[in-house]
Amino acid sequence: MNLTPFSDILTQLPFFVLVTVRILAVIMTSPLLSIQSVPRIAKFGLAGLTGFLVFPGAYSTGWSGDPFTLFFLLLIIGEALLGALTGLFVSIVFSAFSSAGQFFSYQMGFGASEVYDALAQVENPLLGQFFNLMAMLVFLQINGFYELFIRGIMHSIQGVNCFSLINGGDVVVPFLVNSLGALFMNAAVISLPVIGTLFLIHVTMGLLSKAAPQMNLLSEGFPITILVTFFVLVLLLPRMINVFIAVMNHGFHVFRELLVGLGASL
Repeated sequence: MNLTPFSDILTQLPFFVLVTVRILAVIMTSPLLSIQSVPRIAKFGLAGLTGFLVFPGAYSTGWSGDPFTLFFLLLIIGEALLGALTGLFVSIVFSAFSSAGQFFSYQMGFGASEVYDALAQVENPLLGQFFNLMAMLVFLQINGFYELFIRGIMHSIQGVNCFSLINGGDVVVPFLVNSLGALFMNAAVISLPVIGTLFLIHVTMGLLSKAAPQMNLLSEGFPITILVTFFVLVLLLPRMINVFIAVMNHGFHVFRELLVGLGASL
């Protein structure tokens, strides 16, 4: 990767600001880095460093370099929207994992276990937090940080600018709708084995309560469902990791296709 000399950045400072604004918007809206425990100085420093790395391939032709115009202000807003769109899509991908934990938390008796999740920044059940934290570790293990903040931002800056949101509206809206549909589908696929097992347990306890009404299955049902759920999770955890990796890789592939579609509308 060829680095731009610092003197070139000073001569093209308006374009460097546009690049940094987009990267900062990605950091402020994406999981893991947008949490409050990460200092703001670290977020701004990471945005500036990443902007310095990807600036040589930044798209600058056809733009006005005068920073004291309304056009430049609109460019900044457009770059921020592009960065927020990237962070929103990454958040949608990770929401599938926390939603999978929410789907069966209520069935296993953890419905009242919602606490504040610092990673997702929402009220989330314990198993939703567990899945979210596991997804974060998988994201780091598959070099997702490099794929998103180096290659992803580099490709987006090289081929997409803020005018793409205007010309490519017919691409962005279906992309967001399909992403939301994929969120629930992925969450259902991840949680389906546990939900199916819990359904069989509840049906069995219902039959036992009819056959032996004197049995207090309400008090024994919660420990049984909790123990069985943890047992199933221990057995399925290696396969769930493979599903997590497949979901993330598919998400990166879909986002690259969005960038290609937006680039074609320039």
